[in-house]
Amino acid sequence: MTTVSEPGIAALHRRALEVTGVVVGGLDSSCWEACTPCDEWTVRELLNHVIAGNWWAARLASGASIADVGTELDGDQIGDDPRSSYDASADAAARVFEAPGALAAPCAVSYGPVPGSVYAGHRFIDVLIHGWDLAVASGQNSSLAPDLIDGACQVLEPQLGMLRASGMFGDDLEIPADADAETRLLMTLGRRPLPTS
Repeated sequence: MTTVSEPGIAALHRRALEVTGVVVGGLDSSCWEACTPCDEWTVRELLNHVIAGNWWAARLASGASIADVGTELDGDQIGDDPRSSYDASADAAARVFEAPGALAAPCAVSYGPVPGSVYAGHRFIDVLIHGWDLAVASGQNSSLAPDLIDGACQVLEPQLGMLRASGMFGDDLEIPADADAETRLLMTLGRRPLPTS
């Protein structure tokens, strides 16, 4: 399997942010307390996590340290206008990885430092899978585009052992031999795909 190029990972990250933005636009307060595939988070809590994660990316990939950010991104990041709050965070996160030199520069993440390209890949996966989580929890279309599935698999394959060991993606599920690409990706990330019938 080929690996994603630096410009390619920035483009995939932006695409995942855009796709998740469509899901965010379909959320309303009636689903805030709904459970998500992330057992510990409701829809509102998960959206808050995604928005905060985008702001973290914008700060860390522009050279800030975790200590620099401190508690600035703790608490509510949604405010009164969830879509606008998401869009602002997504735009900042997309632009930071598209800046000249950003993908080669070290990012002082909790498991780093790592090159910006590695962090962008992890942010791409996080935004993509949490977009799926939000879509499932709110009854929206949760199908993933083939290019995003392929890109996610390319990012995950060389790091799969480390990512699974971290426990960050849920249960380690046994994947059926005949699983399609989307099912394989979702189960790799600890998600149980929706029944097709």
